[in-house]
Formats: sequence, structure tokens, C-alpha cells
Amino acid sequence: MSQKTIAVLDASELKDGEMKEVAFEDGKVLLSRLGDNIHATSALCTHYGAPLAKGVLTADGRVVCPWHGACFNVCTGDIEDAPAPTALHSFKAQIVDGKINVTADPANTTSANKSRQPKLLATGSSVTAGQGKGVVVVGGGSGAFHLIESLREHGYNGPVTVLSKETYTPIDRTKLSKALITDPSKLEYRSAADLRAKYGVDFRAGVEVSGIDLSAKEVIAGATRVPYETLVLASGGVPRRLPIAGKDSSNVFTLRGVEDAKKIDAAAKEGKRLVVIGSSFISMELVVAVTSRKLASIDVIGQEEFPFELVLGKEVGAGLKKFHESKGVKFHMQSKVEKIVPSESDPSQAGAVIVTSSTGQSTTLPADAVIMGVGVAPATEYLRSSKGFEQVVDRTGAVQVDEFLRVKGLDNVYAIGDIAMYPQPGTGEPRRIEHWNVAGNHGRAVGKTIAEGKGQPFAKVPIFWSAQGQQLRYCGVGAGYDDIIIDGNPDELKFVAYYVKEGKIIAMASMQRDPIVVRGSELLRLGLMPSAAEIRAGKDVLTVDISSVNAKPKVA
Repeated sequence: MSQKTIAVLDASELKDGEMKEVAFEDGKVLLSRLGDNIHATSALCTHYGAPLAKGVLTADGRVVCPWHGACFNVCTGDIEDAPAPTALHSFKAQIVDGKINVTADPANTTSANKSRQPKLLATGSSVTAGQGKGVVVVGGGSGAFHLIESLREHGYNGPVTVLSKETYTPIDRTKLSKALITDPSKLEYRSAADLRAKYGVDFRAGVEVSGIDLSAKEVIAGATRVPYETLVLASGGVPRRLPIAGKDSSNVFTLRGVEDAKKIDAAAKEGKRLVVIGSSFISMELVVAVTSRKLASIDVIGQEEFPFELVLGKEVGAGLKKFHESKGVKFHMQSKVEKIVPSESDPSQAGAVIVTSSTGQSTTLPADAVIMGVGVAPATEYLRSSKGFEQVVDRTGAVQVDEFLRVKGLDNVYAIGDIAMYPQPGTGEPRRIEHWNVAGNHGRAVGKTIAEGKGQPFAKVPIFWSAQGQQLRYCGVGAGYDDIIIDGNPDELKFVAYYVKEGKIIAMASMQRDPIVVRGSELLRLGLMPSAAEIRAGKDVLTVDISSVNAKPKVA
């Protein structure tokens, strides 16, 4: 490691509450100023490499990525929020003769070395795999991965066992629908060997959990029983299938894991006819992923007037529909799927989908492949036969938890991710949020709670994103909105939409307007979001000061 000290900027050019990206030999460094203190870190987000200088800095030392909401501590480089898988480098910065001097190893300022492993207060190195009870996690997704990191970051040194029905370690699941990547090694955050060596995790892949014995404090997986001291339920979701004829045909696909992506990838080839049932995020991301493949046709069936309408509203949905139509996609909206009919040449396969419009007109859509993207159900069937869960698992399969994500009425049992029905910050309204990023932040919160022995109320604002010609970004919980304020033109895929409920902004969506959504997520978190009346009067959320020393009393 060869340290160098370089004068990178005049101190007068970096004001309180500002960030700037500066050159450091062949690399780059992010400078952040909080009052009289200047901090230097890696310049790029460790998630997908976004320039952090274009993100949001808060007076309590958080820098939020402009793309996907990953958050870091600018004083230390440590992870604050998912989906960051690794931490930033932190460099020494000081003012000498009016210049900001940064001392760093130049190699650690390059994009290739933009990240470092998190600082782990414990590694579980004293634990023999399979020995002891400790923490047992049911599920191997985003929630499990971030839980593991958080447990060790915050000093939990006991055994950690993960029981995952998937055959690979936690993956970046978003890339399945957005890019149809089918090689697990290109999606995994850590290999099983890394999880064992660096985190002391006993990761058991391909394990199907069949029940929980609360009285014995054991997880049941077939003939095997795994004892626990603390149990974390992170079993995720199961794709729904419409209860119609033909739903189980061999070329009718849903998407959840790598094997599903492989099947869709193999089926969506040049000249093939694709029918997509469902017009929301997973469905339409897959449509984007295959539109360049020269398919003979892509037909999308939806119940609303426009795709994404329930979440984003009619005007935004209309703009996105126009974009997809420009790529050759044909929509059949306000329509109902009657049945999937078998192929004449192979009855085990679907040959067509029959839909009925709102006017009663029936249409037959020929299909070589069908994708069903009609939502997911909580993967909690194993809890229905488990004594003690009767009062906390509702009819939909959701698990009722408190603000600390503890399963109500049960000691040392937590539920996170898609299965958790948790009280929303600010309103207390119980809601289940099916965002990959929420699961990750659930894991981080519960990991800290277990490690430190005191509850961490979950107060993160949901953030998600979707590839729809341009990147769509969204923050908040917009369910039940009663009005929408739109600035810009959804037809041009360049806008910001504010979702209003009883005069308050409860959610935002944007395209080509970064970093307005991550700024909005911080304003919602801090309770500083302007009112709907202020937005209508021209208030710009980017002008709300949450970065300078003057803002610290209302931010910290």
C-alpha cells in the first residue's frame, strides 16, 4: 500500500453541505463538507457504480446514491442502507494553505477498487460450522444477506445458519427481470466459501423448510431439525398463477429464481410469439429485456386501462405504454384472461391465450411462450402447520410483526422482507412491501437489534427502481393516494410525479430527474417533505436544506 498526499481542490470551492468529485491521479475521490469538517471517500457507489457526488448529502453524515438509494456514512465509509453490498474507502482529508489535501492509496481511488469489505466487529471465527444454536435464518435472499452483514458488523459472534431452498447463495435478484442473467455466479453477492470464511455462516442450500417447532425452538426441514436461539423468517415470496385452464402448461412461466430466468431466456428467441399476463413491474421489465430479440410478437394483457396504473397513475402509465408500443409491444388492456389453450402439436404446451375485453369481445393470442406476472404471495405455507403461528399469519400468508420486525407474541422470532406485515413509519398502518430493497434494510435493522440486544425501530422509506426505457425511480408508500401532481411530461419519459393523500406527499416517482427521488426519500424519512400545496405553488424539493450545518438540528 503506497499512500500519497495530493492537493485536490481549493478549500473555498467546497461549501458547507456540498459534495464534489475530484481527480486523484488516475482515480477519483468524493469530498463532502459538513460544517468545518471535510471528509473524503470513494467516489462511486458500491452497488452499481453511480457517482455519489450526484446524490444527496445530509447534515447527519449520510450520502445517498442517486440511482438506487444505497447509503453510506461519509465520515467512515460504512454502509448505512441497502442495497450497498460493500463499504466505501475512507481517506484522510485536511486543509493546508487553503487547499484540501487528501491522503490515499491511489489504487483505492479507482473504479476497480471503489469498495472495501465492511468493518466486522465479529466474524464468527470461533464457531464450528453446525455447532451451537445461535441465529437461524429461513430463506436465502436479500434480507438474509444484509442480516448476515449487519449481525457481524454490529458484533454478533454466535453461530449463524441459513436454510435456503435455492441452490445458490443470496443473489442480486433484480437482475433476473431487468437483464435475464442466468448464471448464478454473476449474481451472487458472496460465495458459500466466503460466507463461511469471512462471516462464519453455515449456509445450507437446497433446503426446504416444512415447519417450526416453537416449543422445542427448532426448524424442521424434512427429517432434520435445526435448533435456534433466535429465528429470522425471511422466506420471501411465491409467484402467483391465475386459477385458469392451462396455467400449468410447460411453457407458461413465472419468475422468481435463476431456473425460472433460464427457462424464459431459452423460450424468448427470435421469431417466437410471447404473451405476457400482467402489466406491472416484473412483467414489463421482462418485456424490456426481450424487445431487442426480434420476437414475432409481444402481447401484454392487463386489467387496468394503462400499465402500472395502480401504482403510478393513468398519466404516467399512458407515457410508459406509449414507449413500449414504440418498441412493437401490443397491449390488451381492461381485459380478462379466460383460459390458456393447449398447442395442437404438443398438448403439454400452451398454444394460445384467450382474452375478453371490457366490451365482451374475445381475442385469441397465439403463443410460443407465456409469462405470468401477476404478483407474489408470501412464502409461508410452512407456518400454517406450525403450532403457535395461528394468530400471526393472516389469510394471505403475511406474518404480523411489530415496529422492531418481531413476530407479535413470540419471543426471539423475527420476520422480514416480502412476508412481513409491518407498521409503516409515521402512520402505523400495517402493510406488506414487496420491494427487494426493503427486505435488505429489514435484514440490516434486525441484525443490529439481535447483535446489540436492543430494538431498532424500522423507519426506512421504501425505494425501488425499474428499467422502462429510462430508469424509473420511486420512493415512499403511495397506496391510497387521492391526487397526483406531475411536473414534466411522462410521454417524454422525463418527469417527477408526487402522490398526494389528504394534502400530504406520501410518495414520488421520476424519470430522468435524478436525484429528486432520493432527496424525496430523505425528506419523507425526516418528516420535512413540503406539502402538496407548497409543491403546487412551485416549491422545489431540491432546495430544501438538509445538508448544511444549519439543517443539523432538524436532521440529526
